[in-house]
Order: sequence, then C-alpha cells, then structure tokens
Amino acid sequence: MYIAMNRFKVAAGSETEFESVWRNRDSSLAELPGFVEFRLLRGKENAEEGYTLFASHTIWRSEEDFLNWTKSEQFRAAHRNAGDRKTMYKRPPVFEGFNAVEGI
Repeated sequence: MYIAMNRFKVAAGSETEFESVWRNRDSSLAELPGFVEFRLLRGKENAEEGYTLFASHTIWRSEEDFLNWTKSEQFRAAHRNAGDRKTMYKRPPVFEGFNAVEGI
C-alpha cells in the first residue's frame, strides 16, 4: 500500500473556496488501476501566520500505481487549472509519499 499526501497552507479566508474546488472537481481517480481511497483533510487554523492546514490523502495499492497516475492524462486534466488558484495558498503544496510498513 502507498499513501500519497499533499499538504496545503490555505490563506485565511480562502478555506471555503479551497474546499469548493475539491468538492466540484472532475475526479477520475476511481477509474484508475490501483486507486483505493481519497480524503481531503482540514487541520488547524494558524491565525498567527494566516493559514489553515489541509491535506489531500490518497491510498493506492502500490507506489507504481500512484506513479502511473502521475503520468496519465487524468492527472494532467485534474491539475490543469492549479496555477489559477495560487492566491489561495500561503506556500506551494508539499508532497509526501509513504509505503506502508505495517497495517491492520
């Protein structure tokens, strides 16, 4: 199992717009080989630095399945307008990938 996460520091006041982008996107993840699950997570607000932390969290059968998705037309389509939303972010998203070592 492989878990792919992107952490987003969303500018204060942009949280609703950010969530709306995710809710209304045309996702084809469920069609892709090896895709298991997706979650959008909302973390704590950091009022001092002016952002709310979010994470997108996908679970894949393998790292290879995830990498295949990143090379697909579905990936390009899903990220096509990402540059238009830069004003929502305090910083660029941070990617973290994990291979499962143990699980129940």
